Amino acid sequence: MKIVPISVPTPFLVGPVNVYLIAEDPVTLIDTGPKTKVAVEALREGLRRARFRVSDIRRIVLTHAHEDHCGLAHSLRDEAKDAEILVHGWETGHRAARLEYEEHRQLLVRAGVPAEDIKSLRAMYQSVREYADALEDHEYSELLDDAEIEFATGSLRVVHTPGHTPGSCSFLREADRTIFAGDCVLKRITPNPILSPDPVDPTKRFRSLAEYMVSLARLRALAPTLVHGGHGEPVTDYEELFTRYLRAIRERQADVIRLVPKAGATAWDVAREMFPGTDDVHRFLAVSEAVAHLDLAHSEGKLALELSDGREVYRRPSAGK
Repeated sequence: MKIVPISVPTPFLVGPVNVYLIAEDPVTLIDTGPKTKVAVEALREGLRRARFRVSDIRRIVLTHAHEDHCGLAHSLRDEAKDAEILVHGWETGHRAARLEYEEHRQLLVRAGVPAEDIKSLRAMYQSVREYADALEDHEYSELLDDAEIEFATGSLRVVHTPGHTPGSCSFLREADRTIFAGDCVLKRITPNPILSPDPVDPTKRFRSLAEYMVSLARLRALAPTLVHGGHGEPVTDYEELFTRYLRAIRERQADVIRLVPKAGATAWDVAREMFPGTDDVHRFLAVSEAVAHLDLAHSEGKLALELSDGREVYRRPSAGK
């Protein structure tokens, strides 16, 4: 299976995104890059160097539906004359150029985010959505866990790896245990477990960090020899990275617990202590991380949780409990 990595610039702090051309029949892209002029130009140049054009693309497979990974999917689909787009069904909120705002607003309210800050985060959502086009229901097919994506010379198995987002997927080439992992596995960055409604019951919060740790263990059980991530260099020693990720998660969780005072704190309070002075985009990422770690600590009995005026307040358990 011929794999051609193409580095595509993004307007985000994370830097370039890795798009992967599978130069086999049917010609397939894994992720696309954001909807910007420079991203389109970089992608076209990468295809040209591999002796392909956009019109040759027959299939677009998305690891997840964040703008830096899915932004060009719609326009590439149209230019390639109805290339098939595949994405997991749990990515609906981002994929459809809407954030199901009332459900997200309720999550932010419960996290203790003040009304004015919710308003500014909403404006941030709108500006970020400019980097991706909507997909109607008839314009994509759903990725299913354990399904095979067939090529003339082999296949990729879908591995649902929720955590960074509910519908994040990785793709395994079993012949040599190569994995395309999107933002589930990044060599130099610990992925952020994004605050999201639960895809099964949107009135609840998706337990992103607990799910992410299960996903990391699932990939470990596949004994990957090479992992292509959504950003940065490939990972050749997954076991070392797995250990480092777990250590980083436990260290951050300990830091989060220490930031909870005796009087209690909301996720917003903790986020502002962890990441003071951040802008809108990073305030959302900060509260996402705080919620994820607080959820995990609560599930493990390390913090107590109560609802106060519609906000979730975390407290250290009383002695003897």
